[in-house]
Amino acid sequence: MSYELVINSTQSGCRIALLKDKSLVEFHHENEENLFTVGDIYLGTVRKVVQGLNAAFIDIGYEKDAFLHYLDLGPKIKSLNRFSKMAQSGKVNSGKLNNFKLEPEIDKHGKITQVLNKNQQILVQVVKEPISTKGPRLSCELSIAGRYLILVPFSDSVSISKKITNADERQRLLRLLNSIKPEGFGVIIRTVAEGKEVAQLDRDLTDLVDRWDAGVKKLKNAKPKEKIIGEIGRASSILRDVLNETFDSITVDDEEIYKEVKEYIKTIAPDKQKIVKMYSGKAKVLENFGIEKQLKSLFGQSVSLQGGGYLVIEHTEALHVIDVNSGNKSNSEADQETTALKVNIQAAKEVARQLRLRDMGGIIVVDFIDMRKAENKKLLYDSMKEEMKNDRSKFTILPLTKFGLMQITRQRVRPEMNIATREKCPTCNGTGKITPTILVSDNIERSLDHLLTIQNEKNIKLAVHPFLYSFFTKGVISRRVKWFLKYSKWIGIEQDSSLGITDYKFLNGAEEEIEIPQ
Repeated sequence: MSYELVINSTQSGCRIALLKDKSLVEFHHENEENLFTVGDIYLGTVRKVVQGLNAAFIDIGYEKDAFLHYLDLGPKIKSLNRFSKMAQSGKVNSGKLNNFKLEPEIDKHGKITQVLNKNQQILVQVVKEPISTKGPRLSCELSIAGRYLILVPFSDSVSISKKITNADERQRLLRLLNSIKPEGFGVIIRTVAEGKEVAQLDRDLTDLVDRWDAGVKKLKNAKPKEKIIGEIGRASSILRDVLNETFDSITVDDEEIYKEVKEYIKTIAPDKQKIVKMYSGKAKVLENFGIEKQLKSLFGQSVSLQGGGYLVIEHTEALHVIDVNSGNKSNSEADQETTALKVNIQAAKEVARQLRLRDMGGIIVVDFIDMRKAENKKLLYDSMKEEMKNDRSKFTILPLTKFGLMQITRQRVRPEMNIATREKCPTCNGTGKITPTILVSDNIERSLDHLLTIQNEKNIKLAVHPFLYSFFTKGVISRRVKWFLKYSKWIGIEQDSSLGITDYKFLNGAEEEIEIPQ
């Protein structure tokens, strides 16, 4: 298993693609206009306190006020408010908390009117980016994420990721962090800290404390709506969360981003600096890695599966619905139950990939192909959990219902990634829409393989638009020659100008059209 990160600079920001074994698993478009990233800490102003919602609306500079619920204030909100006031007035000049006396914790069943007042200034952190018609979601339980640790001011506890299961290692990490963490700060130990030496953890902790200290010093002259502590860039945050020994390369096509990434890698993993490469090819970097083609095929309403089945993905305001279909080509198994299980297992793998790729959150309902055997349903449920285990977002998966539906909830912290995969038809001058032309050749080759290997057709002839005719026949070793070498059969290809650019048909020896399996 290998990971590659490809970063393409654009006028409006940058596009970031994460590849796992050459297959696209995450895609982010970092837009410079998006100023409200998860993890950013702002000095906000209370605009309205709504007793009925037990929440407040906070102005942090977005066109719509951000939402802060009472339960997101955190038990230490009074300590945070007093400390930030002291920092603004100059009574404290650093972020050290060893001499700061904590205020009593608030009642978790209390009312927000007991804590916040209109026009009050308050430190808040973005926990969910603006989505659709809603403003950002905020929290006052501040935390600053690093490579191995998460720093939590106004806390004294040390907690550890549940994914670290070795009891001895958990004890070692807890003992280490309790000995090196500064007074007044809590620490959350991340999964990647497993097996790391104290020097690495101490360096990460020092960096986080320095960031907090810089933010506190900035408070003295800060104006309302100003960003106090900013989250690192999307590219660096991906590296922080997923960089490990399986990373093969990081390719960047922009000098400035290249230096930024190189510097960040030097900070978190000096031994990995050599994998950062500056792209200098003639073709665009995403085209060179085959990412543009993957984007066209993966962001449509219908997504093909390897075994011949396909997914249909629909989005509504309330939830996402994914329908699993077997297709006509999934007929190689002995019986219906085995076929259903095979397609469902392939679908589970693709569903997990699509959730990460499109960053789909909220409620997801997957309608798998019906299966009768309880052991097959259990196998599908276990497969889904296994495929989702590398997802960095929090999620919950429920077993199949008696209707064959699987319910998944996935943390939604930013807008869903959506890429237009339809193209204007050159034949009708944009009055209709067609499937992407880049995928037509793949569809033809899949159909050809099925006709020759499964249906064992003889004397096949392919009729296509002149553009596709040239694509399949030009060159010394053309696509048609490769077909001959693969199947030991010569495929006749004829030009037909009456066909649209994405239309094609297969004919048999009697010039009759062969029905193509979908």
